[in-house]
Amino acid sequence: MSPRFLFALATLCGLVLAGLVHIATVIAIPGLSQADALTRAQDSETLDHPLLVHKLSRVEAPKASDPTWLPSADPAVAVGVCAYDLDDGPMRISAKTGPLTLSLAMHSRRGAFYAVTDQAGVRGSLELVVMTRAQFDEVLAAEDENAISRDVRIIAPAREGFAVVRVIAALPSERAEADAAVEAVSCSIDSPAEPEPAASR
Repeated sequence: MSPRFLFALATLCGLVLAGLVHIATVIAIPGLSQADALTRAQDSETLDHPLLVHKLSRVEAPKASDPTWLPSADPAVAVGVCAYDLDDGPMRISAKTGPLTLSLAMHSRRGAFYAVTDQAGVRGSLELVVMTRAQFDEVLAAEDENAISRDVRIIAPAREGFAVVRVIAALPSERAEADAAVEAVSCSIDSPAEPEPAASR
């Protein structure tokens, strides 16, 4: 073999190896990162309302400790997050609809898997329940088939995830109202309904 051929072969092997290392690194980063969106959102797991990530009404200048980890914050949109772990039970997200546009998006570590706006609300409220397939089957087996439910049931692709609440303030005067609308959303572990007591005779 000529030296030129050996040099070309070594260069080709080096390029292939570098490409494989690069691809493996890119794939491994989300799983190894300690500052990905899901990890940061898990600070909200102990709250019963969204953690306000992007606040519109602000008197003082932003602090370095303020949560600003979501990219490209729109200056007219208040943003909050609710993290969940479905091992604790289904996650219920309740929102009241109002004059400001509100949206809810469900995310797993791999990205968004469901989104809805306040236009889907019924009688001024929006009820989402995020659950696993097993929890969904359990609820279906236990419920009365004649009962009417207003819940929007969402089967999550993974046990852990988070919901992102966004409220748009079309005018500067609506900024405080948008922040309040985000914080008014309820995030709770859904417990099975208590059976109604039998009527006394």
